[in-house]
Amino acid sequence: MASTLKAEFTLSGVGLHFGVDTKVKVMPANTGDGRYFVRVALALKPIIPAKVAAVGLTTLSTELVGQEGKVRSVEHLLASLSAWGVDNARIEIDGEEVPLLDGSAKNWCQAIAEVGVIEQDSTKTEPKKTIAEPIWIREKDIFVAALPAPATRFTYGIDFPYQAIGNQWHSWNPSQEDFTSEIAPARTFGFAEQIEQLQQAGMIKGGSLESALVCSHSGWVNPPLRFTNEPARHKLLDLVGDMSLLGQFPIAHIIAYKASHKLHTQLAIKLTEIGN
Repeated sequence: MASTLKAEFTLSGVGLHFGVDTKVKVMPANTGDGRYFVRVALALKPIIPAKVAAVGLTTLSTELVGQEGKVRSVEHLLASLSAWGVDNARIEIDGEEVPLLDGSAKNWCQAIAEVGVIEQDSTKTEPKKTIAEPIWIREKDIFVAALPAPATRFTYGIDFPYQAIGNQWHSWNPSQEDFTSEIAPARTFGFAEQIEQLQQAGMIKGGSLESALVCSHSGWVNPPLRFTNEPARHKLLDLVGDMSLLGQFPIAHIIAYKASHKLHTQLAIKLTEIGN
């Protein structure tokens, strides 16, 4: 069955990259509409579909581009909607970037839980995609893959030259483990030595110790962590958000190692090219 929200909700906050306050209103939508953004502050109020074909920049976040507008940092909100089974949602946003909030998807999931989800007529719902052979995208030891599997599963591995992080893995099965408690609270993270460089490049203007974990070679700058492997869980959160651009999660084991939004969305594109 297709699903949408029972009622609308609104959250506001500062975007990570532009540092601008933005308000987002997430609303019910009709069966078959899918998840889509509306840039309500622009004259034409352009619609930007949350689909693979709309992917633009993928540097440190995922951007979606329509004919008359674009929206950035969509992955946490879209991960929350898709993990909650919200197939159809109208997302009105008065700026160019989805707020970072506390750096996780916790607040989005709490808002969805408060308004609830309702089933819709499923006549326009496409069947979930399955795969017969492994699909890989690889750059040296970095990769993303979709492997044949009896059910949907996501697995993420990371490896950073920081003692506080090192090598971490996490796996999530949507049918068996609660996204809201196991994945959504994991916050974005960055490295103290890179902050100045990124800011000079015009990025992370809205980042703060309240909205991201910061790691240095001496340890975490702003502990405590919510999970011992919070960085790996957050990367898995990003992967879920990027895979949501397929409309529905495929029946496959999606595995990523040291990957990025760029590779996530490249895998999503490849998955759109295969038949069921």
